[in-house]
Amino acid sequence: MDVRYPIGKLQVPEKVTFDNIQEWLKKIDIYTTRLREIVGSLNEEELSRTYRDGGWTVRQLVHHIADSQLNMYQRLKLALTDENPTVPAFDEEKWAIQPDTMLPVETSIKMLEGINERIVFLGNNLTEVQLDRIFTHQTNGKITVATKMAKLAWHEEHHLAHIQIALTQ
Repeated sequence: MDVRYPIGKLQVPEKVTFDNIQEWLKKIDIYTTRLREIVGSLNEEELSRTYRDGGWTVRQLVHHIADSQLNMYQRLKLALTDENPTVPAFDEEKWAIQPDTMLPVETSIKMLEGINERIVFLGNNLTEVQLDRIFTHQTNGKITVATKMAKLAWHEEHHLAHIQIALTQ
């Protein structure tokens, strides 16, 4: 197993269906409960563990998940409201070392609860036409709403696996 991609790389069906969307939304809907069960009672030593040499700590991973969902949610909303907006990348490495990443992980879990609740509600109300709307990421090019929905679910699971690896080492 490549610990950088413990659940594999993102795989998006060629034609995303509403069944796909529902499957992803179910994962997003229960994610913060699962995350809190795993990290909620960790001590400082456990929060400082990494899943690989040079990798982020459990604490940084939790804060990164919230930061990333926030950015992806914003991109999703822009794709739904603007005509092919161009969105910036964010420097994940620099975000991961900002002072707010030393806060308790619960702050990011609370943030994720609200963001994910909005993602799930929005996702449950998407139309077929909206799934094909796009935004242009300054690094990764054109991305559809359907692909973004897949990534929202995949990204959380991807980093939850990193946390689980870190805690077993």
